[in-house]
Amino acid sequence: MIQRKQRGRREKETDEERIARELSEKEKALEKWVPKTRLGRAVKAGKIMSIDEVIDSGERILEPQIVDSLVALEQELIEVSKTTRVVRAGRKFSYRAAIMIGDKNGHIGIGTGKDTERFPAIEKATRSAKLNLKKIYLGSGAWEEQPTEDKHSVPFKVVGKYGGVSVTLMPAPKGTGLVVGKNIRKVMEFAGVRNVWSKARGSSATKLNFVNAAINALEQTGKARLSDDIEKKISK
Repeated sequence: MIQRKQRGRREKETDEERIARELSEKEKALEKWVPKTRLGRAVKAGKIMSIDEVIDSGERILEPQIVDSLVALEQELIEVSKTTRVVRAGRKFSYRAAIMIGDKNGHIGIGTGKDTERFPAIEKATRSAKLNLKKIYLGSGAWEEQPTEDKHSVPFKVVGKYGGVSVTLMPAPKGTGLVVGKNIRKVMEFAGVRNVWSKARGSSATKLNFVNAAINALEQTGKARLSDDIEKKISK
């Protein structure tokens, strides 16, 4: 009954009130946070001030508070579904959620979570996304553009795959916009890509496969061997 009343009050909140409440809760949680890892203690002590420093070190993030302390993220619920498993006692129901997070400035992550209740599944997915935050290398767009400090596109053609879906992203000049399917538009926005051409192959009944394929494509921007020309077009 109490949870139902709290849920009703939250539904009446405006966007501004909800954002203010979430920020307040986040600040209180970070104040109470007692790090359990060396990396967490370094972040808590202020010895590490950038999420890029953490990612570039190659050290695995084991505490979501590390990410919360260093970068402001937005999140999007990609999918939540009810699953059924047959056991001896009958059918056992649970929820599976997928959450995408990003700062719209070269960092993006996706995670999944499973629980017998819907909201705990979403919380687990959010935690997983933070622990799997990726750094994306952005570029100045198409080859005809002169290298600039405004990194608004992908630096070169990249291809990502997931399941039966393949997504190709190609650099585009300013003014092009996001020439992508609706399933991956949010991925580009969350990563900070403002101009890009895309091509998708394969079919899938779930949006999640397209999202994962697009994120996999963006990850390739940091895995290719770069020439001097490409070095000038990306931001590290």
